[in-house]
Amino acid sequence: MLLADVLAKLGDETCVYEVLLGLDDLVLANRVAAAAAEHDLTVEEFALRSVGNFAQGASDEEWLTLIGLMSRAEDPARAFLQRALSNALGVMKEE
Repeated sequence: MLLADVLAKLGDETCVYEVLLGLDDLVLANRVAAAAAEHDLTVEEFALRSVGNFAQGASDEEWLTLIGLMSRAEDPARAFLQRALSNALGVMKEE
């Protein structure tokens, strides 16, 4: 899957919701829900903003790490979303 395809997929609220359901990370899901509520957003809206903020503001090092994670991932969109959400929440963890 090309990066442009991943970004297109994660730019669609319905697709973001499906990817969110597949994250299998309850701690991250709970933190996303709390952050979304704190900002008066739906979880999907928070996820969309997180993806956009990462895409526009990530450093070269963050992009390099993300591309590496995506290249090894079964679902590159999931890897991107998890990294973007972790970044937005300040809970980066190296994989």
